Amino acid sequence: MCGAEESVEKEDLRSTGLIGLDLALEGGIPRGSVIIVAGTPTDGLDLFGIQFWRGGEEETETSGSYLMIDDEPSEKMYDARKVMNIDMPAIAQGERVVLDSLSTIILRDGVGAALELIRELKKKARAEGSNILLLLYKGVHTREEEIRLTRAADGYIELLQRIAGSEVERMLGIFKMHGLNIPNQLVPYNILDDGLELSTTKRVV
Repeated sequence: MCGAEESVEKEDLRSTGLIGLDLALEGGIPRGSVIIVAGTPTDGLDLFGIQFWRGGEEETETSGSYLMIDDEPSEKMYDARKVMNIDMPAIAQGERVVLDSLSTIILRDGVGAALELIRELKKKARAEGSNILLLLYKGVHTREEEIRLTRAADGYIELLQRIAGSEVERMLGIFKMHGLNIPNQLVPYNILDDGLELSTTKRVV
């Protein structure tokens, strides 16, 4: 494990809605943080966002907002396709907020606009103790843009997959999380019809 600069108490963590990820993070993500989750459409990125938004099986009602920019919003999602960036923080209501996706904002308005939005969302998250998840699609942006975005966010999680023989291996990596120790190992996961299932085996590293 690698040390964090500022330790976060366990009571200041919020469940991600994914049991295996909570275990890897020793409780969840720090309240008041903005996290980027990167992946591709085949990695289950959208399912990750929905699971976080719903908060897992223990929560029957969503306690946040899902801001859909990329596509037709599903039930209870907010249609943010025509919302200006400056108005986005105002509609990011509740403890769990998902922006789907940050990639669309970058392609539409540029990385500078996306960085400014991250700064404003961080202010809101810190003031309200909420968590905001930004979905980022890999293979769309330059390496320089990805580095700038990763630096701006409080955390960075990436979904990875590779072909091994006749099988698809999927792994989740936690590469940045302010206030927490970062696991040195990747977490295996499967994509099910109702979401992602992460390994709940605790690794000793």
